[in-house]
Amino acid sequence: MIILGIETSCDETGIALLEKNGQSPIKILSNVVASSLHLHAKTGGIIPEIAAREQVKLMTPTLIQALKDGLDYEFPSKKPPAIDAIAITYGPGLIGSLLVGVETAKTLSMLWNKPLIPVNHMYGHLYANWICAKGKEQNGEPSTLSAKPYAQITFPAIVLIVSGGHTDLLLMKGHNDITVLGGTRDDAAGEAFDKIGRLLNLPYPAGPTIAKLAEKGDPKAFKLPRPMWDSKDYDFSFSGLKTAVLNLTKTNQGIADVISRRSREIPRRSLVNTRDDKLLADLCASVEQAIVDVLIKKSLQAAKEYKAKSILLGGGVAANKKLRNQLSFEIGNFKLEIGLFVPSAQLCTDNGTMIAAAGFFTNQAISWKDVNANPQLYY
Repeated sequence: MIILGIETSCDETGIALLEKNGQSPIKILSNVVASSLHLHAKTGGIIPEIAAREQVKLMTPTLIQALKDGLDYEFPSKKPPAIDAIAITYGPGLIGSLLVGVETAKTLSMLWNKPLIPVNHMYGHLYANWICAKGKEQNGEPSTLSAKPYAQITFPAIVLIVSGGHTDLLLMKGHNDITVLGGTRDDAAGEAFDKIGRLLNLPYPAGPTIAKLAEKGDPKAFKLPRPMWDSKDYDFSFSGLKTAVLNLTKTNQGIADVISRRSREIPRRSLVNTRDDKLLADLCASVEQAIVDVLIKKSLQAAKEYKAKSILLGGGVAANKKLRNQLSFEIGNFKLEIGLFVPSAQLCTDNGTMIAAAGFFTNQAISWKDVNANPQLYY
């Protein structure tokens, strides 16, 4: 079975072709992602209208490339491509961006007479863990698309979806039995990284930059809060951490001077001034550690309570090395019999493969007439 996956919930235009036969691993036939990030980096955040307009421009060439790479299909053609279904993100996300993908998928479904599978974007991040095929290296990273073969994922599983817009903990007892345990009450983890990066005059998106600087910093240099650390539930909150860093920029003269010099001397897109390296690295390390500590504590707490056999990560922040490595260490340190599954870093961010993968397991095809974009979609 071959599924065409289309993802346009935010600023990426991701289209991929995946193949799965019986119990065999999912094979990636093609994976093309076009992004307008370079435009949003100039404004320090995503402008929804710009994102949607760029996706209108990028949709057709991205689709053509994905079909050619995966099936050697020349578009347009009188014959439909050899696919069995189309999976499309229909929410949550930016309404303009969602409409570009949904209307494209509906048109193709009608034109090619192929079933249409609507996919919740957040389930897409979850099902990135089921992609375990190997392919060519991309950006220097071997494309081993799962820490372990997906066949080893056993239920019940705790799923941590952590991205720019979401920080959620799920209990997954099966493919059709998923319960939300908790979520963010304000800023998501990725959103906190970006907002703190803006305070420090770091380039957007700030998460990767903070992680890179943190590698040379002392995570104990600044005493920062761990919001909702002692709460009995599985909710998250990172607005207090953001406020704590804002206060530091006003009360800590060293940090205030660093930001002042950066705003005068260094473009936003560059990294750091050598003389300010240490102080900025220490603050980034402290911020990263605070966020990671909360994510791991809640995840392990849930895993113990629900006797989880697996922990799955998903979302852009799941690419963070500190989160991956520390969670793996903590599982081993407490001698927990829990398998940890993490997608390849290239599949943590938005892409069409994760949507196609979700299509294999949800496989709830409906008429194209009944599919509509839903920016407020929850689980």
